[in-house]
Amino acid sequence: MLDTLLSLPLLSYLLIPAMSSYGTSLNLVFFYITWITLVLSLPPLKVELVGTAAVRFVFYLLPSFTFFLFDIIFPSTAIGIKAQGAAGLPTGKRGRRCGKREAKVVGWAVANLCLGIGVQGLVEVVLTRALGWRSALRIAARLPLPWEVVRGLLAGIVGRELLQYLIHRYILHSSSRSRSLFPATHLTRYHDTWYHIVLKSPYPLTAHYDHPLPYLFGRFLPTFLPAAALRFHLLTYLLYLSLVSLEETFTHSGYSTMPTNFFIGGMARRNELHVLSKGCGNYGGWGLLDWVCGTTVDMGGDDGSDEGDNEDGNGNGEREKDVDIDDVLAAVVEEPKKKAKGLKNRSRKART
Repeated sequence: MLDTLLSLPLLSYLLIPAMSSYGTSLNLVFFYITWITLVLSLPPLKVELVGTAAVRFVFYLLPSFTFFLFDIIFPSTAIGIKAQGAAGLPTGKRGRRCGKREAKVVGWAVANLCLGIGVQGLVEVVLTRALGWRSALRIAARLPLPWEVVRGLLAGIVGRELLQYLIHRYILHSSSRSRSLFPATHLTRYHDTWYHIVLKSPYPLTAHYDHPLPYLFGRFLPTFLPAAALRFHLLTYLLYLSLVSLEETFTHSGYSTMPTNFFIGGMARRNELHVLSKGCGNYGGWGLLDWVCGTTVDMGGDDGSDEGDNEDGNGNGEREKDVDIDDVLAAVVEEPKKKAKGLKNRSRKART
């Protein structure tokens, strides 16, 4: 695997079109020659897995690790660009040193990425060698046409959004009506205890942190299944995976400033509110399905009363007291539990 990653065809496949000073036509020629050399000289499965690992490393692990180290080494500077301030740091608002909890998040994030690549390879082995079918992704010397790439990207992104919303809402955060299903009950418990109890706010590398089973359902399947169902060309899949990796890097960084704040910034804000509300809503990235299905979480005021002065019943102007969002969310989560315990105690007294 390492010799393939360091070989000239793969490096030129990734770097020559972007870093050379040649014209566009000559770059395309180099790109095509490199691609043919790579496909004809290596087994298709190795090309697919090495390409997937390289994209994940370049577009997710490398920038996410950089952001994570920046938050750890320069916390006073990072606070200024964090949406939650000091509470958005990996070590929390107490300002303590990086400990076991942060090491657990980093370790499992990397392990889950490797797990996803391994499951992808297992799927390809089962399809091609055990069942004798075609591979899930199309690996051919012919390059995909531009409109094929655009059509595949649009279909993959829309399919991922739909699957992510459905799985996130009905399996990872299953309601009482669907918790009678055995897998949903365990996946929900694993996701709650690993993700929502450990994380108080999103920060770099948390996009791929979770228990392995909820991770496969909530992250791997929505990303890989649309590409496999439509049998993407490998180049289309790698471009699609690059966009997904960049989206995950920025939307889970916890920063208030994004490259495209009008779109990525909104996705980051919705993901942040999903974590702060302990999974009460915002199950999709775009927010459209949440808006249609009524699962949007919005902690901001509609009338701007939280920024101004409110009047009491006697007409005296008084400024509202600052409310800690953690206390509000804790009260929202704990209140139903207290009511449920009260009903159980009443039923027991009635029986006795």
